[in-house]
Amino acid sequence: MNEAKDEGQGPVSERDLFLGLVQSFQAAAMHQFFKNITPTTEKIERDMTQAKLSIEMLEMLKTRTSGNLTGQEARFLNHVLTELRLNYVAESQRDEKDPAKPEGSP
Repeated sequence: MNEAKDEGQGPVSERDLFLGLVQSFQAAAMHQFFKNITPTTEKIERDMTQAKLSIEMLEMLKTRTSGNLTGQEARFLNHVLTELRLNYVAESQRDEKDPAKPEGSP
């Protein structure tokens, strides 16, 4: 047999895969909220459009999985969406209050 084993652990459960998927979108959105160096332009910028897309992907996932999640999975997804939405609004309002702030300023 040529199957790779994770040091004696069995297959990853669907619950863990689902939670990992949600966490990956959460991490992507959080990363996009903060200033990062864009490799092509070498400028420091945030990508609020991509952050919004990550949130929308999670909203779609919530809609499409409605009624098929455990209580823990649904609560986790709702918590992540709430956290990301609040951060998105806060970051958007910060941009509106201080649009002339130079890139890279704290």
